[in-house]
Amino acid sequence: MSKLPHKWLVVVSVLFGTFTVILNNSMLNPILPRFIEIFESDAVAVGWILTIFMVSMGMTMPLTGYFGDRFGKKKVYLVGLCIFLAGSTLGFFSSTLGMVILSRAIQGMAGGLMMPIAMALIFNSFPRYERGLAVGVYGVAAMVAPAIGPTIGGFLIQYVDWPWLFAFNIPFGLTGLILSSKFLERTETDPTKRFDLVGFLIIATGIGSVLFALGRGRTLETLFDPLNIALIVGGLIAIVLFVFYENRQEDPLLNLSVFKVPTYSVSIVVTSAASIGLFSGIFLLPLLIQNVYGLNEVMTGLLFLPAAAASGVFMSIGGRILDKKGPKYVVPPGLTIMALATLGLSFLQLSTPYWLILLLNTVRGLGMGMGNMPATTSGMNSIPEHLVAQGSAMNNIIRQISSSLGIVFFSIYYEVRRAQVSANPDIDMQAATLQTLNEAFLVSAIVLIIAIPFSFILKGVQDDKEEQEA
Repeated sequence: MSKLPHKWLVVVSVLFGTFTVILNNSMLNPILPRFIEIFESDAVAVGWILTIFMVSMGMTMPLTGYFGDRFGKKKVYLVGLCIFLAGSTLGFFSSTLGMVILSRAIQGMAGGLMMPIAMALIFNSFPRYERGLAVGVYGVAAMVAPAIGPTIGGFLIQYVDWPWLFAFNIPFGLTGLILSSKFLERTETDPTKRFDLVGFLIIATGIGSVLFALGRGRTLETLFDPLNIALIVGGLIAIVLFVFYENRQEDPLLNLSVFKVPTYSVSIVVTSAASIGLFSGIFLLPLLIQNVYGLNEVMTGLLFLPAAAASGVFMSIGGRILDKKGPKYVVPPGLTIMALATLGLSFLQLSTPYWLILLLNTVRGLGMGMGNMPATTSGMNSIPEHLVAQGSAMNNIIRQISSSLGIVFFSIYYEVRRAQVSANPDIDMQAATLQTLNEAFLVSAIVLIIAIPFSFILKGVQDDKEEQEA
């Protein structure tokens, strides 16, 4: 490893930590029904295992810009990784559902500190014209972990007790901690920087309320529950209030001026659409494989492995194209490929072979790799260097909300629409489920298609050079 250039050791270091955070979250998804049996609880209580992670992560992210400037990005990342290891250790020794939920809250706080800072550390180590490839390699954590997590979680639970799902994180986390301590570069600090407490309380309340409402609103009844509506409306009001408040501050918690940069704003739109596309597949494909075609969890897990590999490979290829040619040569083609493959999933029939579904999902992964991280990199490249940590935090927050919104939409659509279709006496439940999933994939494809024209607005380092020369 010592033969690698130092800047690539930075990528490897943060890759270990962030991969572990995301992998742990996706590993627990297929295990929730088992927790209902283990703790003799219900789906609502067990659902907190996922909801609390999402909420605490979203509420912590706005702090990363301030912490990074005040104490240094390396220190913040290391503290976040230590907190994650503490949460994993608590999860391993948990004996009650309450302790598991508490450990997940701690892990979420750690993820909120680590994810935005990881991107900022990479940007700090690479010049603009090399960041595409660097972020593409790092993006393996963000894109591949959600795809392989359910497979690993399902495999582990077959052979070991559930606490080992938390222990699985510890070796990777410790490795990331050792590498990060040794190879991450210290960044400048500003001891005089003021903490915007009022701004934090407003935005934490807004994000926490919205994410909590989306986390519990997986059915039509719970989504339109008076409490849920109050949380969403109150959260949105708080976010709007935060925007007005921050624009009046000399030293804001989050500098919202980055949204005046067209490339950054468009990159948020593109990555949000891609996230909805990604998580729609993660939610819908297991239902398709198990409820329509009657295959088991192993076949479901295998469906995601080639897609994860394709996503990882083409994320690096897309990053290299971004560095050499610019975003217009990689992001629009990536979104188009992903949209077409998703569209193909909307035409499935009961006679469709498994290998064709696997192929379409692999092509989706290919398109995701080319479209998502290059869009993020071009957006982050377009903002001032001193705002990278804050820009990364806002990117992660909006992606978290859009992913949650996508899962809620497709969950409710699946339940409501399947009930409507199956009410027809001429259609059995299997055919009704297939029709519903076909329609859901069509909606996902439309979201991606809508994002394609926006992706042509993205500008890269090459465009900046041409403008300067002109």
